[in-house]
Amino acid sequence: MPSTRPRRVALFVTCLVDLFRPSVGFAAVKLLEEAGCTVEVPPLQTCCGQPAYNTGDRATTRAIAVQVIDAFEGYDAVVAPSGSCGGMLSHHYPGLFDDDPAMKVRAENLAGRSYELISFLVDVLGVRNVAARYPGAVTYHDSCSGLRELGVKAQPRNLLGSVQGLELREMKTPEVCCGFGGTFCVKYPEISNAMVGEKSADIAATGADTLLAGDLGCLMNMAGKLQREGSAVRVRHVAEVLAGMGDLPAIGEPERG
Repeated sequence: MPSTRPRRVALFVTCLVDLFRPSVGFAAVKLLEEAGCTVEVPPLQTCCGQPAYNTGDRATTRAIAVQVIDAFEGYDAVVAPSGSCGGMLSHHYPGLFDDDPAMKVRAENLAGRSYELISFLVDVLGVRNVAARYPGAVTYHDSCSGLRELGVKAQPRNLLGSVQGLELREMKTPEVCCGFGGTFCVKYPEISNAMVGEKSADIAATGADTLLAGDLGCLMNMAGKLQREGSAVRVRHVAEVLAGMGDLPAIGEPERG
């Protein structure tokens, strides 16, 4: 945790949010500003490099990391509405530069200032409640990177507990992977589909009408499976509900005219 309260915060938007669900980015900005932060979105940011990293292309990952490090220089904190992207910046960037001491220092500096959105709100800024309402029963999926690399578990549940009208119904196995895994679902589609099938059954067993999580990749994967099965469960990023934006069309639903 930084020694002084971070105020000037850069939002790492993430590729999926930028291309598929911009409302998650707007929700993140709203939550951060309500917590007292000045939020900026550096225009030169790119993908964090995780797809290249997961396929073993270290040269491309390093080149991407250099651009990201340049783009986010000087901010008190860098916040991503994604545990996987946050984990990439905070856990994997420094090791890319073991043969370059100067860049390794810069990567370590960025790593020390990088956070997943909900953990930043709760653990760093001390947010304990939000002024939001979401009537209905929800269940929450713990995305792998956020849970295992960043320790995101209780934080979203604590904030959801302050949302008026919301009832949290836990799955039997909320910590089990949904089968997305970034490039995993492309390399092993049959295994991925079997895994998300088990997840959809676990979701259905809760009786919840909404599925929440903190990573858009996982949410899109689960939303796709639920829709293919004809499920009426709505799927949203947790930031949207916490920011009071739960009336927007759910993931995969058509935009309202």
